[in-house]
Amino acid sequence: MKRLLVAAALVGVMTVSAVAIELPAEIAKRGSIKVALVPNYPPMEFRDPASNTLSGFDIDLGEAIGKKLGLKIEWQETSFDQFMPSISTGRVDAILSGFTDYASRHETATFIDYLRTGPHFFVQQSRAAEFKDMAAFCGKKVGASRRTMFPAMINAWSEKSCGSTPVVFVGTDGSADARTQLKQGRIDAAVQGSETLPYIMDLEPGAYTPVGTPIAQQFIGIAIPVKEKALQQAMLEAVDALIADGTYKTLLAKWKLTDNALEKATINAGQ
Repeated sequence: MKRLLVAAALVGVMTVSAVAIELPAEIAKRGSIKVALVPNYPPMEFRDPASNTLSGFDIDLGEAIGKKLGLKIEWQETSFDQFMPSISTGRVDAILSGFTDYASRHETATFIDYLRTGPHFFVQQSRAAEFKDMAAFCGKKVGASRRTMFPAMINAWSEKSCGSTPVVFVGTDGSADARTQLKQGRIDAAVQGSETLPYIMDLEPGAYTPVGTPIAQQFIGIAIPVKEKALQQAMLEAVDALIADGTYKTLLAKWKLTDNALEKATINAGQ
């Protein structure tokens, strides 16, 4: 094991304290960490249309973690369905790509959770007066990506909140398709992760209005192979150091994710 001394500047204080973070020998020797991502999930990760460079909150966070650990981040683009195989076979060291922490994934990966999220209802701004609260969704057509856990979460919320007038769920081919159907009037409302709504609303000013609060709590985390305990601890300490020195808060503000903040990184908090 190689012990690295990482300087963590305390917010509002001119002095510097050293945080010792222990890394796996192989990664310390290599001087880099291989991180998988799929850059199609703004504002978490995407390719800047103007420069084609990787951009987003996760990119900034990953680079900041790399600096804390004294490592280069080797971003490796892959497909979503290759995420878990890529860490179970050792092709990559970690996944940092807006990846939701689910208990069903804990057999393969340990998650260092760094962001809070959850499915959030939104409607066309032109119809906002019809949806003054979340109860207005009962009996309405609500769309969300069928490839996520949102269908089950919407159904659970409907059973709890709507009684004899349940939500009529409409499965869509992703969040973009849900928004298209919303504009076309084929559904009354849509649901997507709360971390994505501010970005979408900036892209289409005046198009959408969020309603209520997320209907469930989820966590987004850095996925690391279960057996790599030293790397898990190093990542946990690095994220907490970024929270402590204010870097995390700055990045959240930059990407309009302040409402999704965690006060401290957690491990496998997903259900």
